[in-house]
Amino acid sequence: MYQNKIRLTPEDILDKDFKIDTRGYRLKEVDQFLDTIISDYEQFYSIINSLEKEKANLLKEIMSLKQELRSISSNVEIARNTIQEPAEITNVDILRRLSRLEKIVYGDRSDT
Repeated sequence: MYQNKIRLTPEDILDKDFKIDTRGYRLKEVDQFLDTIISDYEQFYSIINSLEKEKANLLKEIMSLKQELRSISSNVEIARNTIQEPAEITNVDILRRLSRLEKIVYGDRSDT
């Protein structure tokens, strides 16, 4: 992905030999090599910054998904509890409720 942007490897830098003139290394050759190194460093910083931004966005997304998962898990637990409650109600409970409703609607007719 980034291989086309980076021109030098650590080995290239280590193995670089400059030609020597009468006064020392050829300045133009050294300057060109240093320009290449600077260019690569700029690419490295650019890549690092973009990856840091991507990492931050992914961490935010992970936190959001975790929060959503907790919410869904609690909703599932509530739904399970709601489904189980009616199963615990027996026919006797239903008959008692029905009897109470009849007393309220029709009144207590035990005196007739």
